[in-house]
Amino acid sequence: MHDATLRNRLGQWLEPSRRSDVPPFMVMDVMAAAARIEAAGGHVIHMEVGQPAAGAPRTAIAAAHAALEAGRIDYTSALGIPSLRARIARHYRDTYGSDVSPDRIVVTTGSSGGFILAFLSMFEPGDRVAVTVPGYPPYRHILTALGCEPVLIETTNETRHALTGEALLAAHRKAPLKGVLVGSPANPTGTMMSRDALAGLIAAAEDAGIRFISDEIYHGLDYAFPAVTAAALSEHALVINSFSKYFCMTGWRVGWMVVPEILVRPIERLQQNLSISVPSLSQIAAEAAFDGTAEMEAIKHGYQENRRVLIDGLPKAGLTRFLPADGAFYLYADVSDFTSDSFEFAKQMLEQAGVAATPGLDFDPIHGRCFIRFSYARSLDEMREAVDRIAHWLK
Repeated sequence: MHDATLRNRLGQWLEPSRRSDVPPFMVMDVMAAAARIEAAGGHVIHMEVGQPAAGAPRTAIAAAHAALEAGRIDYTSALGIPSLRARIARHYRDTYGSDVSPDRIVVTTGSSGGFILAFLSMFEPGDRVAVTVPGYPPYRHILTALGCEPVLIETTNETRHALTGEALLAAHRKAPLKGVLVGSPANPTGTMMSRDALAGLIAAAEDAGIRFISDEIYHGLDYAFPAVTAAALSEHALVINSFSKYFCMTGWRVGWMVVPEILVRPIERLQQNLSISVPSLSQIAAEAAFDGTAEMEAIKHGYQENRRVLIDGLPKAGLTRFLPADGAFYLYADVSDFTSDSFEFAKQMLEQAGVAATPGLDFDPIHGRCFIRFSYARSLDEMREAVDRIAHWLK
């Protein structure tokens, strides 16, 4: 009796916090289910996770090897290795013609670390922050865990699933917003915002006193037209980017932010306390990755071929409606002709066709039951086989 009482008391003491009660990132659950099938001897084509099949640039690998041979891998400045910050600033001059001071560059633990630092430095608990749906689920989950309120704004075909200034201000009038976060190219839709559309949205936000965050993690992976950085349009916007996607360095966990000058020191203090610094080996490799652009452009060409295979092949398999795949490496397909439960559809497609994809519910709790996200970051042969498997399964 005493032991039972003690266990009950311990259970109450160790009860998880309310802020930890966020939904799972569903794509990770799909990955786990696919791994179980593979462990049992099955063959799965992975289209569920936004992870390039290719590895890091050879230049990055060589730099990491050299650093390991040299011996010590130490802490760095909380803001990042100065030479890496300077190289990122040069990237903005070379790629966008934008003059960004290295002093405004903060190296982060992937884009995920950037989101946490951005939200902590810009918002108070209870602040309302707009995000679009469909959209990357950790946006709203991280905001929730930090005590903020994500405000979901639906996008439509009429705006090519981009947020407009009118839609943002309409939400602001209902109840004041403190911030807004958008991504272009977007996950899961692959859609992009033109320069005029992005500039108009930033102007509308700033005129209303709404802080603007731009997720640019898929920059470089643009097919319809060149991506535009918010850093070229406003010194007040906060930009988040990463080496994970274009540079194929997901597991290295290194990204960066371009931050308004007033936030540099607050973010530095947060980074000092939360992580001390980003792993130095990853930073060394990241700096060298900029010298591997030719290799990365060849990989990007492979994504374009994969995109063509899906755009041509999926309609023949029965999936005729999907959003414009302007950039990134995703295709967001309407499966409402087959199901009103994208989770069950994805489960059956994995188990019966051996193709892993992510239910739209992960990205859109409003209309996601009718959509599936396919990632085309794998090999061309795998994309062709996936189309064949899906066509056979849907017949």
